[in-house]
Amino acid sequence: MGCPQDRQLSQPSLDRLMKLPFPYDQPGAEPPLKEWKGDWKEKNCTFLDGYAGMENLVRPQTKEEEEALVNKFLKGMEKIFSQDTNRAMLQPLLLSFEYCAKCHTCSESCHVYQASGKNEIYRPIFRSEIFRRIAKKYLDSKGNLVGTWRAGDGDLNWETVARLGELAYRCNLCRRCAQTCPLGLDNALLAREIRKIFSQEMGIAPKPLHEKGTMLQLKTGSTTGMTKPAFLDVIEFIEDEIEEKIGKRIKIPIDKKGADILLMHNAGEFMAWPENPAAFAILFEEAGLDWTLSSELMGYDSVNYGVWYDDFQAKQVAEQQFKAAKELGVQRIVLGECGHAHRATAVSMDRSVTGTYYVPRESFLPLLWDLVKTEKLRFDPAKNNFPVTLHDPCNYVRSMGIVMPQRHILKAICPQFREMTPHGVNNYCCGGGGGFAIMNAMNFAEFRKTVSIRMKFKQILDAFADTIGDGEIPKYVCAPCSNCKGAIRDMLEHYGAEAKYNLHYGGLVELMVNALVGMKKPYLEFLAE
Repeated sequence: MGCPQDRQLSQPSLDRLMKLPFPYDQPGAEPPLKEWKGDWKEKNCTFLDGYAGMENLVRPQTKEEEEALVNKFLKGMEKIFSQDTNRAMLQPLLLSFEYCAKCHTCSESCHVYQASGKNEIYRPIFRSEIFRRIAKKYLDSKGNLVGTWRAGDGDLNWETVARLGELAYRCNLCRRCAQTCPLGLDNALLAREIRKIFSQEMGIAPKPLHEKGTMLQLKTGSTTGMTKPAFLDVIEFIEDEIEEKIGKRIKIPIDKKGADILLMHNAGEFMAWPENPAAFAILFEEAGLDWTLSSELMGYDSVNYGVWYDDFQAKQVAEQQFKAAKELGVQRIVLGECGHAHRATAVSMDRSVTGTYYVPRESFLPLLWDLVKTEKLRFDPAKNNFPVTLHDPCNYVRSMGIVMPQRHILKAICPQFREMTPHGVNNYCCGGGGGFAIMNAMNFAEFRKTVSIRMKFKQILDAFADTIGDGEIPKYVCAPCSNCKGAIRDMLEHYGAEAKYNLHYGGLVELMVNALVGMKKPYLEFLAE
């Protein structure tokens, strides 16, 4: 890890990656890697594996700059081992830090490591062990920093620190490794704590997460930069689209005081997939629920990218979101199709935001299954009579244990539903988790498209093995998460799978609306063509 900066630890090559099944096992079926050029290759620390996730991870020009950067890292490391500065995460961090048996069970469960062709640098414990060795040398038994680092210390240098920072962004934080660890240790947590050091102490984080995510959200109320007037215009557009599709106008309730439900969406749905919030509106109105959307700052965007890299930023975002709900006086927040919003809002923020800002939060999935089970919604499954498989978003199944409601719904409305292998809590990440789905600067998107999503693409191809070669049969990947949909969209575009093999993706609620008895024409665009 500490070798000279001109020595790249790993060279990207399709030949080294896990092989894909039919029809992408044929020569030339997979797009070649791009030749990347540009000033960033000279300025940024891309000597880990040729990819760059953090645009501002620059090389120090002097010995003094290097010493300042390395000592900032060490100071941040001291803080994450302190009860005063990392109380919320200290206990699970210490358990994962102290008790690893090096059994490598986690490696067999990691989709990035497997997809890379078992490249050693992507092994989950590789980054953890580097981090562990640094901490054990520079912190005492109480977690206090021992002295300062000086250039020339052979056990540590900027190359090691920079490569460790980049390695923290070769992990999707899906926590499949934690689930399979016989000791219950969490290498994803260690990766996230490394990210925290870089952001909170060193001011270094991927720009898409921090500047285009958190900072834009805190400034405008939305990770898309969508202001309140723009949001209201989008709602009017969605109402028009609903009327065109179902022949009836639904007035979406906005800022309704005292409603039972505040429904929160990933703001990206309004911009990229407006058919998704439209489908929620149709289902909620059909079922007669008492609900509303919020037009206030942070009230309509459930995203919280801080959960992936910075506790302080995550808390700021969550407080504003909960404040919007409190001001409306709603009984509960129901989270729409965004997995990382589920994890942040319903799980992680319980450690950070309590008391004044507390509002009950829950997933949309059990709610929708209850509407199906009690027949408040009536369906004609024949409308969805095409092959459908389910992608389980990691943050529903592993972080919250929500496994069966989505399956019960799909079995009720999709006659040709089939599972991926493996599925449920054993599911593999879409490859876009942990912030990867929006990390498109420099050449990081290619790492996502060729490595981190590779296992998911294999699962999809395997699920449709009986029909994948027949372009006349539409096939649908149900991905009830905005983040996952973004990754799967990029995957299908990269491999040309929609055009070649009639392979589509979308959410769960769109399938539900498509199967409603009262629908006169298909809601899904690929069926309407």
